[in-house]
Amino acid sequence: MQPKMHFDHLGVVVKSVEAGRAALANMLGIRKWTTEFDDPINGVRLQFGLDPTGLCYELLEPRDEKSPVYPALAGGKAILNHVAYRVADLGAHSEHLRQCGCAPTSMPKPAIAYGGLNIQFFLTPLRFIVELIEAPDHQHVYPELYDRV
Repeated sequence: MQPKMHFDHLGVVVKSVEAGRAALANMLGIRKWTTEFDDPINGVRLQFGLDPTGLCYELLEPRDEKSPVYPALAGGKAILNHVAYRVADLGAHSEHLRQCGCAPTSMPKPAIAYGGLNIQFFLTPLRFIVELIEAPDHQHVYPELYDRV
């Protein structure tokens, strides 16, 4: 039986969070943004934006060339980087994905944007990446201060 997952966001690799925010605001009308996060554990600066339909995008800027998303940016591939889901039990969901032929790209790591709760990425047999976030009840906060481009 497939464990229950809740869609969280689409991850997009950008040269800079600021430039990505401006582009998505212009293209997709995204005006609601979380605060920016600097996550040295995962090698990225990031920010979440909510489009008018309720779809959440995560902008990922590599902190340096050692960032796991840097190769996507440098090669111009996998810019639409991953689909993320919140789960209650990372271990159970990881096992389910492995049984479906998905391969973990790393061990679980804490994520600053999720209060230090663990995340883990998997490459699927269809060659796209799924992120699992062990934070089933997490809700992104979009302060009015950040309702801007």
